[in-house]
Amino acid sequence: MLKAGVLGAGHLGKIHLRLLEQSERYELIGFYDANPEYAASIEAEFGYKYFSDIDALIAACDMIDVVTPTSYHHESGMKVLEAGKHLFVEKPITVTVEEANDLITLSRKRNVKGQVGQVERFNPAFRSVVDRFDNPMFIETHRLAEFNPRGTDVSVVLDLMIHDIDAILSVVKSPVKSVSASGVSVISKTPVIANARIEFENGCVANLTASRISLKKMRKARFFQRDAYISVDFLTKAVEVVRMKDAPDVPGDFDMILKNAEGEKKQIYFDNPDVADNNAILDELETFADAIENDTRPVVNLEDGTAALDVALKIIKEFKSL
Repeated sequence: MLKAGVLGAGHLGKIHLRLLEQSERYELIGFYDANPEYAASIEAEFGYKYFSDIDALIAACDMIDVVTPTSYHHESGMKVLEAGKHLFVEKPITVTVEEANDLITLSRKRNVKGQVGQVERFNPAFRSVVDRFDNPMFIETHRLAEFNPRGTDVSVVLDLMIHDIDAILSVVKSPVKSVSASGVSVISKTPVIANARIEFENGCVANLTASRISLKKMRKARFFQRDAYISVDFLTKAVEVVRMKDAPDVPGDFDMILKNAEGEKKQIYFDNPDVADNNAILDELETFADAIENDTRPVVNLEDGTAALDVALKIIKEFKSL
């Protein structure tokens, strides 16, 4: 079992602590938090070992899970990598691309693995259709959340939209050509509603919307590609795959047939895969253990996290230019 430690015991940090303790792939050594009084209360309530010295915790572990505020990701990550330990870091990877590149460079120098916590990659609905993506050319996403005063100091792009940015970059195998965006500030100094358009060099276009003041929750993505439409509901963990193929010469009574302007007939059929339930956070942590033990590429490596951050920051820059 890999020895694991956690930096940061806030809302998400406590979830990571619980899952690492339950995991059969890790031995949870303990955690560090910058607030000693709060850390002592967590230790007393849950029994996790509190390390008052961050370096001592890092030294005792094989892998460190960084779940601190983003502003500390670079400093914490560099400590972990400099010590030659594997790094799991929550999204966004860092505050700037330059900081992220520091982590990439040091991880290569120390020959250790790094993974970024882009949890929607492990959503069972998304995972069930990964092998069905074939050069999508138009993508539309909506990630809407009800208002929560916690976290309004973080950009809606870095908090919500970055999930969809990462998912899109993982299925569109083409460099980004251009980014345009608009955002509206309603109850905070930064936009709480954002829309972005990402154009890729292969002609694919992605239209993303994120809001943290919606009346209802929504986390959906729709992918359009030749002869197929794929819908992923990250919230309900449901998928819909609609495909087209050449119509048979003698259609069945219940076959759905379309005829286009050129006279070609296509049959529409559903190709919905089974969606296996899972704990996405536990899966991302345990696939990282696989990458460490088998010396393979992490599902969301540091380069992936950096690419998502780069696009997110370009979107935010577009807000400021309006």
